[in-house]
Amino acid sequence: MRPVVWRPPAEPSDAEQAVIKAVRRARLFVFLREHRHELFDEAFQAELAKTYVDSPKGQPPVPPARLALATILQAYTGVSDDEVIEATVMDRRWQLALDCLDAEAPPFSKGTLVGFRKRLIEKNLDRALVERTVALAAATKGFGARALRAALDSSPVVGGGPGGGDDQLGGTTPCAGPWA
Repeated sequence: MRPVVWRPPAEPSDAEQAVIKAVRRARLFVFLREHRHELFDEAFQAELAKTYVDSPKGQPPVPPARLALATILQAYTGVSDDEVIEATVMDRRWQLALDCLDAEAPPFSKGTLVGFRKRLIEKNLDRALVERTVALAAATKGFGARALRAALDSSPVVGGGPGGGDDQLGGTTPCAGPWA
């Protein structure tokens, strides 16, 4: 099965507006919520979908754009894979950005996240993801592009920064992506 195109609403709901108003410091979550539809246009989502092998068996894959957005948040915040999964259920800022407000169960598993990140790196799409995110931040002035680039380029989540690899953060898969 091929992944579906992720089409979360562009306009924030009343519940999302309340979360947006409550966020004081972690503005990247708000920026990504407000611009995720621009960051993940259909063309880029099609590129991300190519990281999956078409198979008639199994469950339909989680939309790669949602996993890519979680990867950006993980790199920026410096949390482990386990903490990403926990945050999707416990942290309304993560839920806001990932379109899973008030979720009682995670929208994806740790294995799904790790596998996606591995494919992202193998296909050299991690750098494209970073470049698109930083370019959008610069173009919209919705978030500090320099600060974002510095955080993403030094992140150990997908191979940048000292030591590299998610194993440094307690994950299971060492990565050697070109984020540095």
